Amino acid sequence: MRAEMVRNQIEARGISNQMVIEAMKSVPRHFFVPEKHKARSYHDCPLPIGYNQTISQPYIVAYMTEKLDLNKRDKVLEIGTGSGYQAAILAEIVDSVYTIEIVSALAKVSAYKLKELGYQNIRCKDGDGYNGWIEHAPFDAIIVTAAPSKIPQPLLDQLAEGGKLIVPVGPKGSSQYLKIITKENNKIKTRNLLAVRFVPFTREFDQ
Repeated sequence: MRAEMVRNQIEARGISNQMVIEAMKSVPRHFFVPEKHKARSYHDCPLPIGYNQTISQPYIVAYMTEKLDLNKRDKVLEIGTGSGYQAAILAEIVDSVYTIEIVSALAKVSAYKLKELGYQNIRCKDGDGYNGWIEHAPFDAIIVTAAPSKIPQPLLDQLAEGGKLIVPVGPKGSSQYLKIITKENNKIKTRNLLAVRFVPFTREFDQ
């Protein structure tokens, strides 16, 4: 089912980066899906994981990962661990992943699952991702898996020179665009990629 997902949902839609394809083939998405939705683990859709959060559609995970243009030496920050699936995909490709989840219960479950799968290169944190993870900055790439109304300035500050940040942006309940941001000569360049629908970005004071 996983091989079929990669063939029909990922490669057929133009994802060509072999490291991304191999990661999507390797990581057991069903392991990150709640029991009642496991039968749909490899379907072409997001799935609920509780706490008004979702595990993203497989194609979107692959698309966002490919757009970061990662290499094996990279250090990546993820804002919104959620199920842990995106962090696992990243960890198959890069040297180290730092991931933050604001919903404490999800943070605990995803950290446990990532440990169960044996990932040694993922650091998990329970907290508000708006301010990034300054102790480990700068990051070669940053991926945000929930939609803020505007791009958090601390994340731009923590992006390394030549780095890329991918984030869905849009007001709550409105249309969102997936944006790719690059930092070159300390200048920020932003480009719209796709119209998307992600769960809203949550801050500590929203809970």
